[in-house]
Amino acid sequence: MTTLKILFWICLVICVYTYVGYGILLYLLILLKRLLKGKPQPMSLPDDSELPDVAFMVCAFNEEDVVEMKMQNIHELDYPKDKLHIIWVTDGSTDNTNERLQAYPDVEIVFSPERRGKTAALNHGISQVKSEITVMTDANTLVNREAIREIVRCMQDPQVACVAGEKRVMSRHEGEIAAEGEGLYWKYESTLKRLDSELYSAMGAAGELNAIRTKLYEPMPETALLDDFVMSMKLVEQGYKIAYTSNAYAMEYGSANLEEESKRKRRIAAGGLQSSWWLRSMMNPFKNFTVAFQFVSHRVLRWSITPIAMLALIPLNVALVMMKAGTAYTVIWILQIIFYLAAFGGYLLEQRGKKNKLLYVPYYFLFMNINVFRGMHYLKTHQGGGTWEKAKRG
Repeated sequence: MTTLKILFWICLVICVYTYVGYGILLYLLILLKRLLKGKPQPMSLPDDSELPDVAFMVCAFNEEDVVEMKMQNIHELDYPKDKLHIIWVTDGSTDNTNERLQAYPDVEIVFSPERRGKTAALNHGISQVKSEITVMTDANTLVNREAIREIVRCMQDPQVACVAGEKRVMSRHEGEIAAEGEGLYWKYESTLKRLDSELYSAMGAAGELNAIRTKLYEPMPETALLDDFVMSMKLVEQGYKIAYTSNAYAMEYGSANLEEESKRKRRIAAGGLQSSWWLRSMMNPFKNFTVAFQFVSHRVLRWSITPIAMLALIPLNVALVMMKAGTAYTVIWILQIIFYLAAFGGYLLEQRGKKNKLLYVPYYFLFMNINVFRGMHYLKTHQGGGTWEKAKRG
């Protein structure tokens, strides 16, 4: 019984720490840091004449439907036009994306006929960039007008090699379950990124909007599934920092439905496991204790150990209740039953196109963790390159 109790409490502590404890600990550490060093002051932005050249790069595969929307958004950005260089990387596109882009004389098209995935497109595209800073964004996202100036402001800190913008999820209609679930997750994730960034460095940048110092880019293996994460974390591995800012943000519609959202979650989970292995040296606390602490707590646990611990809690808790190990185990088992019943209720409502917030949160949480296991299976069986079927947006 003692062994079962030890395993049970280890699993419970891992789950609580990953999803609740780390955020609380991070917040307390930042309060302590502010007490000792004061609240960080924002960097100032240079005059327009001193602003650096920026490449605004869009990696696209068969995105003819959004070219006009994206170009209108780019032309509305508040940055000197002579210092903003627009690049579309369209490796493998077979539709009319290139033809539609030719209507814009200020666009440089980087194209090769073979589709090898976004990582290959990034490697290809950045090899053509001459600008000091490269801003990357997806074709289907809308970037706020001040985004580039905000990114450049963050880059005034010489220790910052990458800037992670905020992702904001939109829904076309009220009650779109996949979009609202994704939006809820990203609000939580954005809070952690902001806290991570203030403590030392954000742990990765999302592909919807990020920027790097071009000269520091390291070409990545084309099999990378989370290219944006690997690219940004490689810079942290070099000793630089990722700054997070909510003043530069990208807006996109959420997944069309939970089946499409599952495709994204599987890719992220598979890519998370893959990149955790590739970046395993960053888990060494003797190399950089703060980075190891943040990387393991924010990323590695949720992509590997925690979903397994969450699953293991069920048989461990049942065994301890049957062995009459104590009241605490009975209470926790009742709480587990309530949680899974609530998740099941959320699932039933989702199947009918309805939503109850009280039931939806446990359902979406369980949905995310199930897709971690599906991501594990995908990574184990995946033999291809870095290509992935895009999730349809709402």
